[in-house]
Amino acid sequence: MDAAMLKYVLVGGGVAGGYAAREFVKLGVDPGELAIFSKEAVAPYERPALSKAYLFPESPARLPGFHTCVGSGGERQAPEWYADNGIDLHLNSEIAKADTKSKTITTAAGKTFEYGSLLIATGSTFINLADFKTPGADAGGIHYLREVNDADNLVREMKDIKGGEAVVVGGGYIGVELAACLALNSIRVTMVFPDPHFMPRLFTPEIASFYEGYYKGKGINIIKGTSVTAFEKDDQGNVTKVILGDGRSLSTNLVVVGIGAKPRLGPFKGQLEEEKGGFKVDASFRTSAQDVYAVGDVATFPMKMYGDRRRVEHVDHARKSAIQAVQAIKAGEKGETVDEYDYLPFFYSRSFDLSWQFYGDNTGESVIWGLDQAGASGSKFGAYWVNDGKVVGAFLEGGSPDENKLLARVARERPSVGSKQELLSAGLDFATKI
Repeated sequence: MDAAMLKYVLVGGGVAGGYAAREFVKLGVDPGELAIFSKEAVAPYERPALSKAYLFPESPARLPGFHTCVGSGGERQAPEWYADNGIDLHLNSEIAKADTKSKTITTAAGKTFEYGSLLIATGSTFINLADFKTPGADAGGIHYLREVNDADNLVREMKDIKGGEAVVVGGGYIGVELAACLALNSIRVTMVFPDPHFMPRLFTPEIASFYEGYYKGKGINIIKGTSVTAFEKDDQGNVTKVILGDGRSLSTNLVVVGIGAKPRLGPFKGQLEEEKGGFKVDASFRTSAQDVYAVGDVATFPMKMYGDRRRVEHVDHARKSAIQAVQAIKAGEKGETVDEYDYLPFFYSRSFDLSWQFYGDNTGESVIWGLDQAGASGSKFGAYWVNDGKVVGAFLEGGSPDENKLLARVARERPSVGSKQELLSAGLDFATKI
């Protein structure tokens, strides 16, 4: 049987998928030209909500409230938005096979489609302790968080064990945010991770010390420098203990694991050139195959600012890369080109009443200001990273939107600085003078 023909196919129904759909509509797409295939059961949504407001005990976020593109101040694209704009949204529809030579994709249900242009936006999945053959990793009560159904399962169990104990495995983004949410739900939390401090890929030891102290003040126990080696379970198969590499064991009612993510290359793996764990793309997110684009977590792209190639796992890049790719697709149809992607790295997190943002590159020497006042009412502290005499990165805790924009400008313009003392003395004022 001949495959159905689609002008545009978008594989992946996450953040990038939602923003790509919006850009297609903005630039013009006729009914029936665009189809989105998503393994999830719901329309694209702002994934960061799952480790934040979705888990709050009071007034939690729920769909349809955080469908894309509300995370960046845009219109909320509920399922009817796709229908109203002539977009075929195929939910619960994972792509099982793909052939970039014949330009076809086949769903797990066996339906085959031919495409004109293909956009891969499959994102990442969590790293599972079972991948390391950790004994007991299949126990009930061990949770991972990536999709809305994962969050629903965690919410149900948090309610069941209110006043109980939980172990969070991991000290990165997910671990830090989930530990806060568990504590807000009146659960006693212990965090376990092998690193020397919170967020080792970004935080300096001094910055991490502030956040760890804050978490301890909220009653969260932190165990650093050791890993989980096994889990024990009861007769019903539910987790009861977490065994650590240093010989300790922790009794628990619930475990949440956040030890990293890996890109979901799926059936496209082996058909497209790869680099640094993702599909190698150009500055418009074209892959090595004709009419195939890859965006978000699965794309390794040229970082114009720094003259290298990177793969970035962050919602901001997912949004912006999706927009860039769609613009390139539509421009190419007219024989035109778009400006190359010029991305400024951006990371942020919110937990309890803390909120920080980082822009740029954390290479070179860090200069931390205001830390002695950190935690006082209305106080702010931050950091700059200096490389070859230029400020290449900026971090701020407790900043206003306008102040965070100043940080972005500093990281983008990379101003020269005379001395470390100049930054220490000026603090946030340095950013106002750029």
